[in-house]
Amino acid sequence: MMAGKIMNNRYMQLSWAMMKTGILGYGGGPSVIPLIRYEAVSNYKWIEDEEFGEILALANALPGPIATKIAAYLGYREKGTLGAIVSVLAHIIPSAVAMILLLTTVQFLSSAAFIQGMIGAVTPVIAVMLGMMAYEFGERAVKGLGKYVGFGFFALAFGLLQGIHIHPAIVILLFLGYGAFHLKTVAALQRKKKQKQLRSNQQKEGITRGMD
Repeated sequence: MMAGKIMNNRYMQLSWAMMKTGILGYGGGPSVIPLIRYEAVSNYKWIEDEEFGEILALANALPGPIATKIAAYLGYREKGTLGAIVSVLAHIIPSAVAMILLLTTVQFLSSAAFIQGMIGAVTPVIAVMLGMMAYEFGERAVKGLGKYVGFGFFALAFGLLQGIHIHPAIVILLFLGYGAFHLKTVAALQRKKKQKQLRSNQQKEGITRGMD
């Protein structure tokens, strides 16, 4: 009973969730993102999947480690400034302590066969997690923009990143700018359509009344 009350405390939830992502997020920021997404969206339901996608895009455009930026946002969203501090510390302290403890033996462990086997075994898992997340985000993009525009943007982003080698932050800012323009344009068109339909209905009502 007491354990349940403790885990229902939002600070404890933030600490436990970010601690897990910090410990299990092998390989840096990209590998941590699916873990944080699971905790924030599926496990504790702090935010919706769409909001997480927006946070991820903004975090990529800002300087600094992406995982700590997302952790800070989640903590701040749930419990303000103190929540952000707790969330970030819970995320970085376990891995920092582990790094300090293993620093003296890392040279010996890096060449060990069992360590190489662990690295080889966990890499496909991380690749699948990132692939699943990318597919889900891509599916929402296609639904929101349409099939042809969505796939066109995928090709454009791939060309900018891999062909021209533009910095990812610049590409993200360009697409964010287009997204804002797209939403504003769509909203304006929808308002005009509603106004036109309203005027048409009013004209039809006037003709009907005139005939009566």
